[in-house]
Amino acid sequence: MIIELNDENYSQFMQDSAKAVFIDFYSPSCGPCQELMSQLPHIDKYFKGKAIVAKVNVTQNPKLAQKYEISSVPFCVSISPKDKMVKDFELGAASVDRYIRMIQKAQGKGFFSRLFS
Repeated sequence: MIIELNDENYSQFMQDSAKAVFIDFYSPSCGPCQELMSQLPHIDKYFKGKAIVAKVNVTQNPKLAQKYEISSVPFCVSISPKDKMVKDFELGAASVDRYIRMIQKAQGKGFFSRLFS
């Protein structure tokens, strides 16, 4: 299930989250954003509940857009469940594989995490 985050529920959601979180910051009027939105269910299905896929409408949630200093969309981040820090980001549309690698990095399953952990 893809979660819709907003200025009001973001802080509590992140505090309670025990899984890696992938957030797609989008605008309803953005063509590449809509293309990415159609891929979110596939990304969510790939992780089968082992990561959380979320989205934020930046036009309706200016506080979150400001927090992440978003000046262009789509903008995606992956956040670690351990320290709640951004582990990777992507500005602009990318491949589904790229988004999957971002989430794996936040889970501690990326290439360098396997080498040095």
